[in-house]
Amino acid sequence: MNKFVAEGFKPITSPYKEDGKTKWTIQEKLLLGLSTPDYITQLIRNPLNWVFALIFSVGMPLVALRFIKGLSFVTHSSYDYPWGLFLGWGLFVMVPLSASGFMLGTTVEVFGRKDFKPIERLALLNGLLGYLFAVVFLQVDLGQPWRLIYPMVVSLGPQAVLFLVAWHVATYLSVQVAELVPAFAELFDMPRTKKFIKSMVIGLTISGIILSTLHQGALGALFTYAPGKLHPLWYSSTFMWFHFFCSAIFGGLSMLIVVSTICKYFMAWRCDDNFLNNIDKLTMSLAKGSAMALITYLIIKIIGVAHDNDWIYLVSGWGQWFLIELLVGTIVPLVLFTVAIRTNNVGLARFAALIAVFGIALNRLNTVLIAFNWQLYQEIPHPREIGIVITIYTLYIATYRFCLARMPLLYTWKDK
Repeated sequence: MNKFVAEGFKPITSPYKEDGKTKWTIQEKLLLGLSTPDYITQLIRNPLNWVFALIFSVGMPLVALRFIKGLSFVTHSSYDYPWGLFLGWGLFVMVPLSASGFMLGTTVEVFGRKDFKPIERLALLNGLLGYLFAVVFLQVDLGQPWRLIYPMVVSLGPQAVLFLVAWHVATYLSVQVAELVPAFAELFDMPRTKKFIKSMVIGLTISGIILSTLHQGALGALFTYAPGKLHPLWYSSTFMWFHFFCSAIFGGLSMLIVVSTICKYFMAWRCDDNFLNNIDKLTMSLAKGSAMALITYLIIKIIGVAHDNDWIYLVSGWGQWFLIELLVGTIVPLVLFTVAIRTNNVGLARFAALIAVFGIALNRLNTVLIAFNWQLYQEIPHPREIGIVITIYTLYIATYRFCLARMPLLYTWKDK
């Protein structure tokens, strides 16, 4: 697209063509205003599309074989290890990194911080797609998509924490879809739909706050089912839910810094001046929020160790791994964020956010895979399982890019 833009091409940002009277068709909107041959040309010219095509050509048959031959064909799952990378990465890592949706929605709609408006929709999309693909990973793991409604309709099981998670994720996904309807309605010229959704945006945002707070914590509460399986340094019956909730705050904000940086440097053709001129200042504001969440999380982690008197474990090999996670994933980004804020160094804040995203991914993988069953053996993921995870995550990125290129998320739709 950069070549077309350099040649004078302007992507669609309003319902009308240059004459101000003729409306774009749906096909033209989906092709970004390019002719079909030009659109195919830019698809072929982008090397990232070839990488995606290669991954899908190998990974999609693996996904099909998982449903045909069963879970044992692609994973080493057992009664000792009931989940692997499908849930370890797809659910437990992607959900906290998607927490930006409810936080930016709260910031703008409830607290009235309209200065965050340029990145609000990007945060909402990050939240929606993260949760949506967490459900996709869950369905690949379960293998029976038609039973998706069981926790809601057929077999409720209200005493189970999973019942809480299932209901919250389902209803929160509905809320996030509704929150992005205005952007969809603008693109496809549906003003009444946009007006209807905007009339209840406060209610949707408050619903998002309640649901997100509960299910982020509920994912941590799942581990109270198996207090002996998880290593004591990662397990705390008192603070487990709060560890998950608090880490999701800096995880979501840091992920938003990362994706907004990618948009600034690799999709600048789709960003308007309002986004590009404000993104550095907003990045520093997000960095301040991340730093406050990081210091809170660090203190609660130390209190958790002290509360359960787990100090003795710190001198073991597991303790060294725990300290490495805490140092790399929490203390280093906290220090970098602090220095970046004091020196107003946006580049350093972006680097700190990348480290924080790595840190929360490491924490979740440690909790759900590496330190789980610490007294038995270490389960090595099956190569086909890794291939399927890469394939679905690539589909997530492709969907993300498709939405960013078309919907008014990085630019303001010119209705008039």
